Amino acid sequence: VQLQASGGGLVVAGGSLRLSCAASGRHSSAYDIGWFRQAPGKEREFVAATRWRGETTSYKDSVKGRFTISKDIAKSTVCLQMNSLKPEDTAVYYCAAGPWPIVHTIRYWGQGTQVTVSS
Repeated sequence: VQLQASGGGLVVAGGSLRLSCAASGRHSSAYDIGWFRQAPGKEREFVAATRWRGETTSYKDSVKGRFTISKDIAKSTVCLQMNSLKPEDTAVYYCAAGPWPIVHTIRYWGQGTQVTVSS
């Protein structure tokens, strides 16, 4: 399974960014997709995840109401819409694939995309 993340950038606090993760490979549809992030000097942490089947999603508490994860099954793509961004959201964001609930069952990582939120 290959994961291609894109969409990071620099934004002023309160702004928005949209990240995309394109999944490909023979068994890509067998694994659900999540977003994680790692800020400088901190451990990588879970942000949000979605299942390919059904409507189940999961979010880190601090991003609930600001971030929305969505999927396009036909394009095998999962997006993370990030609104009302805060400086503390600054991190390298990674998409990952694995069996639900993903957080502790990651099988594949994509490359990171930098998100920088200036105050």
